Amino acid sequence: MKTIYNFSAGPAVLPKEVLKEAQIELQNYSDSGMSVMEMSHRSKVFETILNEAKQDLRDIANIPDNYEILFIQGGASLQFSMVPMNLIKNGKADYLITGQFSKKAYEEAQLFLDAKIIASSKDSNFTTIPNVENLEIRPDADYVYLCENNTIYGTKFKDLPNTNGIPLVADVSSCFLSEPIDVSKYGLLFAGAQKNIGPSGVCVVIIRKDLIQETTFNPTPTLLKYKTYADHDSMYNTPPTFTIYMCGKVFKWIKKQGGLEVLQQRNRDKAKLLYDAIEESTLFKCPVDVNYRSIMNVPFITGNDELDTQFIKEAKAVGIENIKGHRSVGGMRASIYNAMPIDGIQALINLMKDFEEREGHPYD
Repeated sequence: MKTIYNFSAGPAVLPKEVLKEAQIELQNYSDSGMSVMEMSHRSKVFETILNEAKQDLRDIANIPDNYEILFIQGGASLQFSMVPMNLIKNGKADYLITGQFSKKAYEEAQLFLDAKIIASSKDSNFTTIPNVENLEIRPDADYVYLCENNTIYGTKFKDLPNTNGIPLVADVSSCFLSEPIDVSKYGLLFAGAQKNIGPSGVCVVIIRKDLIQETTFNPTPTLLKYKTYADHDSMYNTPPTFTIYMCGKVFKWIKKQGGLEVLQQRNRDKAKLLYDAIEESTLFKCPVDVNYRSIMNVPFITGNDELDTQFIKEAKAVGIENIKGHRSVGGMRASIYNAMPIDGIQALINLMKDFEEREGHPYD
């Protein structure tokens, strides 16, 4: 089988070591005689899998004891509703809009409370991040919401806003576990698994315990209450057992790599290699403000739709998969999550150089 480099934004590339371990254990996990996919979620074996996954995540992300770790189905998109339904007190929330997903979250929140946009980068086509200093945050807002890394547009907050004690809620789906994080700065953060955590099917929610309240939006279904998951160890109903098992494998892999500090440096090195190649190019360019570029999602274009299409076609022919940009922005996008090897970055750069030479725009 030829080497494939998967640059998909999600579901995304997983560590080969993790996939090999899962393959070995697929039919018989830990001498249980069963696959994780078929064993009871109430069994001692799965209970151990769940507890180890939570503890390993707490270790690698340095999650304080006053935060709960919840595994919830419905992806990050369900959190667009669960956040306002569960954190509502005064019926107000302030939103920073930096892309499609924060916009969707804002629109969903309007179903439950008075959601207000306090900053936006829409005027720049979401190619930058708005200034977070001196934001007009309402003193009686229930929370302030942002999407920390914008998968589609390739931007990332480099500094978090000072919310003056109001809980900060962050969608960190495409940057979680790519670098160290100070969880204490957030009231709640959540991440869809299918980027750096594991396969799709679960969303990891990390919430400060004092924000898990009995009184929620009325009515709130039982399975949409954070308290339900906290009280039942994320197993009020049957959880996505195999996905949680795979996430646990990835957490252990991160520990073996040396933790988030090691991965952060590795990710920075990979991103720099690719951004430098784009900056040196006379054909390719990155439309994102250099001060807010993501190290996880790198969009780039030629400025010519036909050339973009041709490049994407040639990339696929040489094993560079899922390089096409999001349908809303076009061009190309390289998602270079933790499991993307530097060889994949180099293969992409080599193709870019070859393509540029053939299209009459040689490198200097």
